[in-house]
Amino acid sequence: MYCCSAPWQVPNAAPGKLEIAKHPLVVDSPSGPQTQKFDPVTLREEAEELATLAQSVQTDVSQVVQGKLPKEIGDKLKRIEKLAKHLRAELVP
Repeated sequence: MYCCSAPWQVPNAAPGKLEIAKHPLVVDSPSGPQTQKFDPVTLREEAEELATLAQSVQTDVSQVVQGKLPKEIGDKLKRIEKLAKHLRAELVP
């Protein structure tokens, strides 16, 4: 017989099992279906604007090759970047 219940005095007790017993497993209940937190109409409009801007950049690049620099190309590229970041944030978890 042992006078104490210290772990080092318990025969056949693996140290790992004693450590696991100190920290009981806590399981969170499963969450329900994810709610739709975005506006599909807005996303569709932004995607259409992004596509239109991307197509117009092709024309601007053709003008750059000819030696002309359209002044609105910088604004278009910034808008494309902003739309792409927003769509990515909304759609990709």
